[in-house]
Amino acid sequence: MEAQGQQRPPAIARSYPESLAKTGDLIMKSLSSFSRREFVTLAAAALSLAAPKGVLALVQKEESGKTGPPVSPDDAWRNLLNGNGRFVKGTPSSPRRSPEDFRGLAEAQYPEAVIVSCADSRVAPEILFDVGIGDIFVVRVAGNVVGGAGAVVKGSIEYAIAELNVPLIVVLGHSACGAVKAAKQHIDAKDSLPGAINGLVELIKPAVAQSKGAPGDALENAIRENVEIGVERLKRLEPILAPRVKERKLKVMGAVYDLRTGIVTPVEPGKS
Repeated sequence: MEAQGQQRPPAIARSYPESLAKTGDLIMKSLSSFSRREFVTLAAAALSLAAPKGVLALVQKEESGKTGPPVSPDDAWRNLLNGNGRFVKGTPSSPRRSPEDFRGLAEAQYPEAVIVSCADSRVAPEILFDVGIGDIFVVRVAGNVVGGAGAVVKGSIEYAIAELNVPLIVVLGHSACGAVKAAKQHIDAKDSLPGAINGLVELIKPAVAQSKGAPGDALENAIRENVEIGVERLKRLEPILAPRVKERKLKVMGAVYDLRTGIVTPVEPGKS
């Protein structure tokens, strides 16, 4: 994958002994075919054991994400879909999950997408998209709710966009979502749940109400509607997200993960 605005990493050979400089040159040559993110992750891991702190910091500072997103929103989504395809086929590559990979990212991160997913134990974005450490910025909350979820959820998303220049946000619902099911059941029963669970369900009830009467399975419709509500909320969220969406620097989209098949399907607005 060729990153947009890809630049050659800074010339660091002069900053450490000649023998180590030769090693660095070999690393650069052998990794020339990798993307900018992949190059820095692997090179930083290799250098972390031998290079002075200043050298590693220089590489990581260069790749801190401050100069722009590493890929376009469409490329980021394509990478996620490709990973999901590997997961569905049962041929995951499980990239960048070793201790060395964690070490290489100890000082900086540059994920390609924010995934706002349900806290359900059966939904693990890193696995179902077959990605590794540093690839995605995951925000998990029951029912993948956005509207009314408060500063913790919205602030986490805004941090990834403002500080890490992530180009894509995916609001990810899933089949048989217990939170959405609870909202549907308690609208029908006209009762409430104990504690803060009731407050969570209340945030999802609008999705159930808005999807009522649509053709197809009522629960599936509510799950998709809940995703759409989250997407629209984030697209309009000021002051950080909305301007970037307008400038096409950021894409916000929805998708649903099928627990039985493993397939992630985009949610098309207006087709709940």
